[in-house]
Amino acid sequence: MRIEVVTIIVYLLLMLVIGVVVQRMNKDVSDYFRNGCRGQWWLVGASAFMTMFSAWTFTGAAGVAFTAGWSAMIIFIANFVGFMLNFMFLAPWFRQLRATTAPEVIRDRFGITTQQFYAWASIPTGLFYASLHLYGLAIFSSSVFGLPINAVIIGVGLVVLIYATTGGSWAVMSSDFLQFLILMPMTLLLAFLAIKACGGIDGFFDLVKQKQLTTEFQIINSPEQFSGEKFSMLWAIAISTQLIFGANTLNSAPRYFAVKDGREARKAALLAAIMMLLGSVIWFIPPMVGRLLFEDQINAVDITTPAEAAYAITSMKLLPVGMTGLMVVAMFSATMSSMDSGLNRNAAIFTKDIYPAWCSLRGKKPLEDKALLRLGQGYSMIMGVVIICLASYFANVTTDGIFVIMNNIGALLGIPMAVPTMLAIFIRRAPWWSAIFSACCSLCVSAYSLMLEEPMLFHVKVFTILGVGCVAFLLTLPFWSTSSPAYREKVVAFFKKMHTPIDFEKEIGQANDSTQLRIVGMFALIIGILIHLLCFVPNPMSDRLGIVFVGMTLVSIGSLMIMVGRKLDRQNQQQINRASGDNDAASDSSHA
Repeated sequence: MRIEVVTIIVYLLLMLVIGVVVQRMNKDVSDYFRNGCRGQWWLVGASAFMTMFSAWTFTGAAGVAFTAGWSAMIIFIANFVGFMLNFMFLAPWFRQLRATTAPEVIRDRFGITTQQFYAWASIPTGLFYASLHLYGLAIFSSSVFGLPINAVIIGVGLVVLIYATTGGSWAVMSSDFLQFLILMPMTLLLAFLAIKACGGIDGFFDLVKQKQLTTEFQIINSPEQFSGEKFSMLWAIAISTQLIFGANTLNSAPRYFAVKDGREARKAALLAAIMMLLGSVIWFIPPMVGRLLFEDQINAVDITTPAEAAYAITSMKLLPVGMTGLMVVAMFSATMSSMDSGLNRNAAIFTKDIYPAWCSLRGKKPLEDKALLRLGQGYSMIMGVVIICLASYFANVTTDGIFVIMNNIGALLGIPMAVPTMLAIFIRRAPWWSAIFSACCSLCVSAYSLMLEEPMLFHVKVFTILGVGCVAFLLTLPFWSTSSPAYREKVVAFFKKMHTPIDFEKEIGQANDSTQLRIVGMFALIIGILIHLLCFVPNPMSDRLGIVFVGMTLVSIGSLMIMVGRKLDRQNQQQINRASGDNDAASDSSHA
C-alpha cells in the first residue's frame, strides 16, 4: 500500500507545481478567468470533457452500472448528444459572445436585473455540485484505502484550492488536459482487464446469463424492474432531456470563452463529444464485471450505497500492484477537473458580476487590474473552504446515494435556471423579465415537490418543471411589445455579436500556442516517465505491459507536443526575421 500512497503524493505535488509554473501567464483578470482567450482547441476541449464528470462517474454512475448494467450508458450518450449540438452550431456562437462569465452574457441578453438574479443563484448551485464531486472522491478513496472520508475531503480539497487559486484558468485547463491523458488510458486498461477476467467478451455475456442478469442489464428496463421506475423509458427520456438542455444554454457558454475563436470552439466541442462517446462504453464495464465477479465484497463495503464502491473494488482486484494508486489519481483527476473549474467560474462570477454591481450600488469605483485579480483569488479561497465544509456535511448526514442527490439537484435547481437561458438563444422577442419569470415559476414547482409526503418520480419531476418553465417563458412573449427601444436595441446587439466571427489578431492579438504546447507537453512527459517507474514494482510481465501502455501514452503525446511547440517557435522566429529583413530593405530603399 505504500507505493500507492507515494504515487498519490507525487501526483498532488505535481499539480501544485503546475499552478506555480503557469502563474506567470496570468497578467490580468482575462488571463486568470478565461486564458486570455488564447486557449487552443485541444486544451479547452479536454477541459470541457473533464468538467462534465468527476469521481461521481466512478461512484454514483458506476453504482447504476453495477445495479442496472448498460442503463448507465444513457447518461453519457446524452452528454455526447449535448456536445454534438455544441459542435454543430452552438460552440462558435458561445465563443462569439465575447464574455468572461455566464451572468455577463445574461446581462447582455436581458439586462442587469436578470444578470444579478442568475449570478446570485448560480453560486450555491455551483457549490453544491463541487462539494458532491469531492464527496464522490471520498467514497472512492475510502473504499480503496480505508481512509476516513473527512480526511480525504480536507486533504484533496486543500490541494485543489491552492493550485486553482494560484494558477487560475491556465492552471485549471492545463491540469485538466494532463488529467485527461491519465484518465483515458487508465480506464481503457481497466476495462480490458475486466473483460479478460471474465474470459473475454463471450465469457462476459455468458456470466451475465449465468447470474440471471440479462433482464436487469438491459439499456431500457420495464417500470416495475426498479424502484421509482428508474432506468425505464420515461426515466431515460427525462435524464437525457435534462442533460442535453443543460449542455446547450447560455449558462454552459463559459466552457468555450477561453478558446481562440469560433472555429477552435467547434473543434473543442467535437473532441469532448468523441471522448464522451468512448467513455460511455469503457467506464461502465468494470462495475458490471464487479457485479459478476466480486458482488459479495462490494456489498460488504460500509458506505450508504455499497454499489457505488463497485469501480473501486474492481480496480483493487484487477489492476497491477502500484496501479491502484494511479487509478485513485485518475479519480482525483476527474474530481479536481470539476472542482477547480467550478471554483474558477464562481470566482469569475463574483469578480465580474456581483462585485461591480455592489460597488455601483454603494457609489464606489471597483478595483482594477492586479487588485481585482487578488480579489478573485481571495474569493476562490473562501469558496474552496465552503466546498470542503459542504462535502463533509454530505458525508456525515446524507442517507441517499450520490447518484440520487446529483440528479435531484439537477432537476430541482438546474432545469429551472437552464430552460429560459436555452430558449433565449433562439427566441428574440422576449421581454427583459421573461427569464426571471420562467425560472421562478419552475422553482415554485421544485419547492412544491419537496413538500409532498410521497416524493415525485424523477421523470415526473423533470417533465413538470421543464414544462412549467417553457410555458412560463412563452407566456411572456406577447409582452415584447411593451419593451423599451433601448432594450430592443440591446437584444439586436446581442444577437449580432453572437453571430459575428472572431477576428483573433484584431480582438486578442498575439497567440501563445507554442508556450501551451511546450509547458503541457513537458508535464505530460514527466508524468509518463514517473509512471514507468512502477515497472520496478514486483508484477507479472502482463501487468508491467499495462503500466508501460499507460506511461507510453503520456510520453508519446508529451514528446509530440514539445516537438510541435518547438516547430512553431522556429516558424515564428523565421516570420520575425523575414519581417525584420523586409523592414531593413524598405529602409535602405528609402535612403537610396
